[in-house]
Amino acid sequence: MVDAHAKTGGHMVATMDVPRKSTSCYGVLDVSHEIGRIAHACGMVEKPRPDVAPSTLAVVGRYILDGSIFNRLDALRPGAGGELQLTDAINADVDTVGVTGFRFAGERFDCGSVQGFVQATVAFALERADFDGEFTDFMVRRLQQNTIAA
Repeated sequence: MVDAHAKTGGHMVATMDVPRKSTSCYGVLDVSHEIGRIAHACGMVEKPRPDVAPSTLAVVGRYILDGSIFNRLDALRPGAGGELQLTDAINADVDTVGVTGFRFAGERFDCGSVQGFVQATVAFALERADFDGEFTDFMVRRLQQNTIAA
């Protein structure tokens, strides 16, 4: 059972629901219970196959970690994909400091891929008032060129 410290501290990760078929691309929480947008985890699995994923609540790359994580990282061994997985270090602390997920709301881009990074950059630029006009005109011209070429 998680002690009182874990209820006020511990590891917190940003999460969002993903399609079950996509669970193998993320660390996924094994949720014990939820209160509002907070999911209390009893475990975490890195890149589980969809048929064995404990949920569809995926970790999406933002963390607030307890200092104990550094001891776990020092002792870490290769995990999923033969790589060192931060998920494994976080999961090792689930019973001592606790792990919670905060359900992210909003638009998310996978900036770990070139396509996602470009999409995020364009979305950001389109929302900036100081880019209005010139950038929008550029995008329209590029889209027209691509449409004509296709």
